Amino acid sequence: MKQSWRLPVAVQDALIALFITVMQVQGTIVRNAGEVVPRPLTDLGDLGYVLLVVSGLVVAVRRRWPVPVFVVTALASLVYYVLDFPDGPGWLGLFLALYTLAAYGDGRRSLVIAGVGVAVLSAVWLVAAADVEPRAAIGWVYFRIGASVMSVALGESVRSRQVIAADAQRRAELAERTREEEARARVDAERLRIAREVHDTVAHAIAIINVQSGVTAHVLDKRPDVAREALRAIEQTSSRALREMRAILGVLRDDDEEGREPYPGLEQVGELVAKARAAGLDVEVQESSPATPLPSAVGGAAYRIVQESITNVVRHVGPTRVTVVLDPGPEALEVRVTDEGRGTVVEPPDESGRGIVGMRERCRLLGGELAAGPRPGGGFEVRARLPLAPTGVRL
Repeated sequence: MKQSWRLPVAVQDALIALFITVMQVQGTIVRNAGEVVPRPLTDLGDLGYVLLVVSGLVVAVRRRWPVPVFVVTALASLVYYVLDFPDGPGWLGLFLALYTLAAYGDGRRSLVIAGVGVAVLSAVWLVAAADVEPRAAIGWVYFRIGASVMSVALGESVRSRQVIAADAQRRAELAERTREEEARARVDAERLRIAREVHDTVAHAIAIINVQSGVTAHVLDKRPDVAREALRAIEQTSSRALREMRAILGVLRDDDEEGREPYPGLEQVGELVAKARAAGLDVEVQESSPATPLPSAVGGAAYRIVQESITNVVRHVGPTRVTVVLDPGPEALEVRVTDEGRGTVVEPPDESGRGIVGMRERCRLLGGELAAGPRPGGGFEVRARLPLAPTGVRL
């Protein structure tokens, strides 16, 4: 792309100052050529030329010091017309200084300075032109007043547009940052969800495989048929875990959903119970048919809660009796997983671990609640309530 070539701002202002200085001096000389003026520019040590040159050259630093530049040009104009030097375009530097004061100032303060300055200048110009003859020549005074006001108005218009543009740019940058933060939040939430799914899948599979491996090692020589069944259970558990892992982690590879397995729901509770029974648990499922199909998020969360609860029993208790109750009501699904423990000895899972924390987080995200703790008569119970119309935080 071809880039446009522009002079530096300081060079531009220097050239503008030089142009204005030449125009003020040369324009005044040409306008009054051949006329008799009350006070020529050469009077008082060429003071007329000095005032025209100073009010022109000072414009070179107008952007850096807009207020001092306006003050210098205004004082030069006052002195020039009070001493009755010949009229001409000696106001060019003043008009540009007024425009710069309004355009590059700080808003209200600059407008107040400009307004006071224009009022003082107008009064002095009118007083200085009181004895102008012919009277029609006083029109130049009104022109200077009107042009001064227009210069301030133009500068304020430019400043207002710059403020609006800067505000729009800030809002656009803020919106962009907000979009990026939301995108990062979605990514973090997805990572948390995937980590939770991976934890539930792997933890359950490893617990079952660990129990079956112990059974295999114990009965391999004495009861090969039992060892064969244990190895088959290990194979099925690991195969199922691998399929679930591929379904979970598939979202990290591409956006193509063909060929992926859906996340497990209550339909897979039977397979889960079968693996638990193979690990030595006596599992009883009490399930009522829902009046309406359960939302997939609720079914998936219920499955994970049952899976994690059974995994904790396998890890911390061992062979015992487990009761799973799934009671879908009109407004919520009640899930209870109860084990009888080891007689009077209870070994509850660690509340600080990922298991119960993950189950509680799943309930919270759906607007539900979960309670987990030892039972008075021994054992451990997990009780969850999952609303059928989730009201929690969406991930």
